[in-house]
Amino acid sequence: MTNLEHKIPPPLVAVMCGLVIWWLAGTTPGVVDPYGVAQPLAVLVAIMGLVFDSGGVLAFVKQKTTVNPIQINQASSLVTTGLYRFSRNPMYLGMALLLTSLTIWVQAPAGLVGVGLFVAFITRFQILPEERVLESLFGKDYIAYKGRVRRWF
Repeated sequence: MTNLEHKIPPPLVAVMCGLVIWWLAGTTPGVVDPYGVAQPLAVLVAIMGLVFDSGGVLAFVKQKTTVNPIQINQASSLVTTGLYRFSRNPMYLGMALLLTSLTIWVQAPAGLVGVGLFVAFITRFQILPEERVLESLFGKDYIAYKGRVRRWF
């Protein structure tokens, strides 16, 4: 299974999981929203997701290191500021929040399966391999960072 490590761009994984959520919304029972809170809540969660995504990218750009998750070995610096003080993976967290927002928007609790698939796939095939590479590139600094900051939130 290591042949899937760093092979599929995380945004593509998110889109595929979004399609799963959309499919589940059309094939499983939904919820009734008599108070009309689902859409405003979905927008709020989507905004949070976009903040995490863009904040993560901006921190990488500011430190002039690669944003490309497929070529993690080209990382030139360890980013530990901004949102990276709270999450080692704010961009992936942002994508998970966007998928959660979609699940809320379509009012399909079964859509959480798509969010779970995203988290599981990204953790196994993107984050864990990234952590090995970053540890080899940045050694004790990365190990100390891992000890201070949680993987997701």
